[in-house]
Amino acid sequence: MIELDGSQGEGGGQIVRTALSLSAITGEPFRISSIRAGRPEPGLRPQHLAGVKLMQSICSADVQGAEVGSTCLEFHPGIVLGGSYVLDVGTAGSLTLLMQSVLPALVLSPVHTELVLTGGTDVRWSPPVDHHGNVLFPLLRRMGAKLDMTVERRGFYPKGDGHMRLTVQGGPLRPLHLTDRGELLRLSGTAYVQGLSEKVAERMAASARKDLPDAEVRKEVTNGRSIGAGISLYAEYANSLLGWSCLGERGMPAEDVGHEAAAGLLREIAAGGTLDVHTADQILPYMALAGGGSFSVREVSGHLATQMAIVPRFLPVRFTVDEGAPVSISISRT
Repeated sequence: MIELDGSQGEGGGQIVRTALSLSAITGEPFRISSIRAGRPEPGLRPQHLAGVKLMQSICSADVQGAEVGSTCLEFHPGIVLGGSYVLDVGTAGSLTLLMQSVLPALVLSPVHTELVLTGGTDVRWSPPVDHHGNVLFPLLRRMGAKLDMTVERRGFYPKGDGHMRLTVQGGPLRPLHLTDRGELLRLSGTAYVQGLSEKVAERMAASARKDLPDAEVRKEVTNGRSIGAGISLYAEYANSLLGWSCLGERGMPAEDVGHEAAAGLLREIAAGGTLDVHTADQILPYMALAGGGSFSVREVSGHLATQMAIVPRFLPVRFTVDEGAPVSISISRT
């Protein structure tokens, strides 16, 4: 059994999420202690527990410690069988973080799976669903992943109530080497509001275009029980993709939301990396499962460092890090 320290690295839920998928795909059981030990509310929170429960259902795992507040979790996986699964997080818990708990296993397993999920699509401290759809998923498709996502309703804090559908046909992945961005093809994005005036979206988009004059930013206006706003921006190159997003908050002018998203993307562009800092840690397990890959990134974030510490506990891979500007990282089999 693999023994993991949940206080390692960034000390949050990343270790739990990564361990769940890698355990399911490798068949290796694990025990993780000191889960989120340094956080104000240690142990599993409802959104972490949702990931455990979903992975448990998908692979018929034997689990101990699966309860809110638990600081120790033991997970013995069965076989990933595929099928259809419906899960309501019950809060505004992030659906993109929930997907991180199960998606690597689903992408690699030779089965067809459909997930119908309800919760938060656009919440703080997690990738917005647009970033998955427009940056992470296109890169995974280049590796051979077959997956589609439909967002039927957005969910913001505190109500959540976002609704999405994800279908995955699993199979082998190809290594992905992102050594050069190539030519910049276009700048684009979406300014979205739900339950708010279209003018809010217009102001976010206009502000972003002041910093990124060539960006094509479309507006999205929807209605729903969950009210919120945000903007996601992308730089599409011949060989890679960069993205950055910003969520609206009460008291934060729409112009500031647009400016922060544009400033974040410009920072990633100026750094010269082939991946932005948020995509780097998300795609790393897939590259490891594919047996190889490479990329450059502005900096090694806490989440990326945690991934590089946890992934080799399950997979026979090693990471080579060149501390340049940007930082270059390569993944290879041991």
